Amino acid sequence: MDKKIAMSLVAHVGKAWILVRFEQDAALNKRMRAVPGSRWTKTYKGWLVPDTAENREKCGIAQARAVSPEPGSRKPVESRQPLAIRYAASHQPTAMLPARLSPENADAMRAFTRELQLKAYSPSTVKTYRNELGQFLQKLGKHPAESITAEQLKRYMHWCTMQGLRENTLHSRLNALKFYYEQVLKKEKFFWEIPRPKKPLILPKLLNEEELRKLFNALENRKHKAMLFTAYSAGLRVSEIVRLKIAHIDSKRMQIFIERAKGKKDRYVNLSPVLLDILRKYIEKYRPRPKVYLFESEQTGEAYPARTVQQVFANARHKAGILKEVGMHSLRHSFATHLLDKGTDIRYIKDLLGHFDIKTTERYLHVSKQKLVNIISPLDDLVKNEGIEW
Repeated sequence: MDKKIAMSLVAHVGKAWILVRFEQDAALNKRMRAVPGSRWTKTYKGWLVPDTAENREKCGIAQARAVSPEPGSRKPVESRQPLAIRYAASHQPTAMLPARLSPENADAMRAFTRELQLKAYSPSTVKTYRNELGQFLQKLGKHPAESITAEQLKRYMHWCTMQGLRENTLHSRLNALKFYYEQVLKKEKFFWEIPRPKKPLILPKLLNEEELRKLFNALENRKHKAMLFTAYSAGLRVSEIVRLKIAHIDSKRMQIFIERAKGKKDRYVNLSPVLLDILRKYIEKYRPRPKVYLFESEQTGEAYPARTVQQVFANARHKAGILKEVGMHSLRHSFATHLLDKGTDIRYIKDLLGHFDIKTTERYLHVSKQKLVNIISPLDDLVKNEGIEW
């Protein structure tokens, strides 16, 4: 049976959007979340999609201008040109292609995407790799990517470096190019002569115990409080928080099952007795009561959006008056560092965090105060023993 989708142009927070609305449909909600830049709006109970030429073409929207909102208003304003289309439930949307690709390089992008999907790469990796390769293909213009030599790629990466791209972005772009030339075009050892930029050592940002107290006390919504308690108690990623199901909480064995986490790796983490009590009270009292996922969206009945959880953290941080520039992931960093401070073996922490390599976990050794706390600064002795005034 076809689903009716209503679309219109709107202006919201100073930006132009395409507003997409339809009756509750889990499959359509899933597809809308996959659109880059999409977001749910409670005001109109629909999805906002960036108003781009590409998205307009896919939606069949003629060139028109969205109505501007009143000055200072955050409420979306609809244009007077509503549109409606029939959408077959069996329709499979075409892969989103970066704009301005030549026909030859558009084929290269399709082959690239197909290979990524056949190898079952995660949606986030597919999105990142496609974006990085898309930047390269746009730069090539009509020049076919398959004819590029290793020396030309080396000059391109040098150009990217001179554009001021960060080391992590350069690594990501090189990985995407390597996948295309070696996995899609089967050009073995194509990247031996291209050096990788040295990554900076960036230490994890964390919150101390007093800041955590302020953060948690700033939360009033029971669901939001349970989310952040769960993240800190078990050191979970935001993607793991939103995919938690009620069935994953094992109160008999006092474990939480983390299903297909980063790297498609399952693992178990400890279930804190305090957290178990918090979750029981949350499920008992919160309405609407969750049915499948531990934290469900009230609009879609599906897993809570990761971006919404990140915004919950940001709001609580501001309300608590925490000045550190930290995000939701800092709760995971804090969990690992505080365990180290308490003397927990780093190999055990590695398994709890789901790290593949112990070197990833060893970053927390640089921020743990376990060994630093007993080191006395020479300034302290100087002031104490020599009677220096300050």
